[in-house]
Amino acid sequence: MNKSLTPGDTPGERIDARIAELGDWRGAALARARELIHRALPDVVEEWKWNVPVWSRDGIVCTGETYKAAVKLTFARGASLPDPGGLFTSSLEGKVRRAIDLREGERLDARAFTALVRAAAALNRST
Repeated sequence: MNKSLTPGDTPGERIDARIAELGDWRGAALARARELIHRALPDVVEEWKWNVPVWSRDGIVCTGETYKAAVKLTFARGASLPDPGGLFTSSLEGKVRRAIDLREGERLDARAFTALVRAAAALNRST
């Protein structure tokens, strides 16, 4: 792990460091997702769990994992969310989670993603 990620860092600083550490399309995709999450939920809480960024409001909304070939945005309760934009591409058989796998060159539909983030927060708030 890069020295820029130290135990005393705030979650936001750790997310900043992860984005910088990636330094490629994955960092840009993660930064874009983060921007859209904050736009959808200005009071979202950033956390650092399981060595990945986590965005929460009344429970986990979404995590942002990075792999060699994909940025995976996993919605903790995604199976219970409407997805009219067809963003979910992974974990479709699961009973709880759903994920969006972004690959190099793919763009995240800002309007559909923002709606999905807001729906996830609303679902968290309702239970």
